[in-house]
Amino acid sequence: MNQTLRYIAIGAIVAAVAAVAWFWQQNAGVCAAGGAPAVCVPEQITLYGNVDVRQVNLGFKVSGRVDQLLVEEGDRVTQGQKLATLEKPDFVDDVALAQARFDASAAALKQLENGARPQEIAQAEALVEERRATVQNARRTVKRRAELAEEGFTAHQAHEDAEAALLEAEARLQSAIETLNLVKAGPRNEEIERARAAHAADAAALSLAQRRLADTDLFAPNEGTVLTRVREPGAIIQAGEPILNLSLKSPVWVRTYVEEPQLGFVTPGMKATVQTDSGGTFEGQVGFISPVAEFTPKTVETRELRTRLVYRVRVIVDSDDDSLRQGMPVTVVLVPKGAVAGAAAD
Repeated sequence: MNQTLRYIAIGAIVAAVAAVAWFWQQNAGVCAAGGAPAVCVPEQITLYGNVDVRQVNLGFKVSGRVDQLLVEEGDRVTQGQKLATLEKPDFVDDVALAQARFDASAAALKQLENGARPQEIAQAEALVEERRATVQNARRTVKRRAELAEEGFTAHQAHEDAEAALLEAEARLQSAIETLNLVKAGPRNEEIERARAAHAADAAALSLAQRRLADTDLFAPNEGTVLTRVREPGAIIQAGEPILNLSLKSPVWVRTYVEEPQLGFVTPGMKATVQTDSGGTFEGQVGFISPVAEFTPKTVETRELRTRLVYRVRVIVDSDDDSLRQGMPVTVVLVPKGAVAGAAAD
């Protein structure tokens, strides 16, 4: 009797196990069918990652001596706030020198573009008339000395000297006429273009000097917190050398990884809930999914997962406080579109 009951109990257990196996086999077939009755979409996807707050090293674009550092470590700063300055006298002098050269080339260009003044033209015309009168007088002198030489009252040398003086006067007259024509015509186009090019070069030099002067003030590129004062007032620094380290307040990113089987349920823009170990909850959205697979990073590696491929995911968090800190471990919960409680029923 006892042996019979034992066989009956064993048979019931085997039947129950077979029924459960058949049930799970049927449901697994539904999920794998890809939509025959329904697609097996998980209720939620839970990922684990770390807060990745952006940091920026701030420095001047020019070299110089640090004059002031206006913030301390831990200070909150706003976008556009002045953080530090360099000593300015050398840069102010550079601007003054560039401004003087700019003004000089501007005046030279304007002079060429305006051409000769009426007074200069009148002066050239008066010189022409003076030289013309000299020529006329020289011609009369040549005529008188020629008559006197023929009558023997003067030497032929005096006549020849008068002719030479006439030729010189005529040449001077022609030179004055050419000068008058040049004054009226104004400068050559090539001279004006050369003056314009020189003025443009001086304008560029002035703009560069002004920008270098403006670059002696360092401003916050975004709202954030000062993490480190790398240098102190009085230090000589080179262009680009970091003097402050700033942690940006926004955007706050979470770096996490999703396994390949779950990749099809994660899409850019989908809502995400970020949870901290201290109980904080923040809303966000998926902002980036890496197109390249990689091995599970060591920060989340376990013995079971070390050989699986994952894809890096960036979650952008909407947070206005300082609860999320650099490197903080968090849990990310995603709810895929069309999620159901397990597999769909018949």
